[in-house]
Amino acid sequence: MDRKPPATGDTPHALPQFSGLCSDIGRYYTGKIERYGPAPLGVDWSCAPTQKLRFVQVLKICQFDSPFSLADLGCGYGALLEFLAERFHDTPISYKGVDLSPAMIFQARRLWAKRPDTEFLVGSNLHGMSDYTVASGIFNVKLHQPELLWTRFIELTLARMYAHSRRGFAVNFLAPLAGTEQATPELYRARPARWCDYCERALGAEVTLLDAYGMREFTLLVRPRN
Repeated sequence: MDRKPPATGDTPHALPQFSGLCSDIGRYYTGKIERYGPAPLGVDWSCAPTQKLRFVQVLKICQFDSPFSLADLGCGYGALLEFLAERFHDTPISYKGVDLSPAMIFQARRLWAKRPDTEFLVGSNLHGMSDYTVASGIFNVKLHQPELLWTRFIELTLARMYAHSRRGFAVNFLAPLAGTEQATPELYRARPARWCDYCERALGAEVTLLDAYGMREFTLLVRPRN
């Protein structure tokens, strides 16, 4: 059974307290794509192998034995579509990409104009229901946003992902650094328990934690309880 999405006005972009945050993040990624073009550096990933490793993790939420619909929040220039074509070309997937940066969406539409069942939208709103939603890296760069505001933004975004996903969603986070490693203030890091607990208690979901894939981060696979 579909869960009722929050009211349309509750999208992060639409709420006054998040308008500046969304604008700042959108400008940040617009600067990246304008400088580096449609490449991993253009979405602030260091290289293609680590970008693909993250795709492997978030796509573990999906079952590829039958067609499904997929929403990609923070889609960038649509790099996930290239990965899907390489690994899962036999499975029909209806794809919807959403990103805060108009420049990202411009590149995505240019690159994927000929792919059927594909849509790209500017903003933070997940329109309608999808079988699955994935978000890779969208919570890592908080810039100079207050941490309390940033965590509230994450809570609202996760709630919307859950409400708009019939079969579940996947999202990743940077994990805390070890020992004396110097943290970068503009990056957001969290312990897995913080967001596992939120998804289980606030959303009422079942959560699978992935944290042993060779990177200082973790991925949550979040599914409705049976």
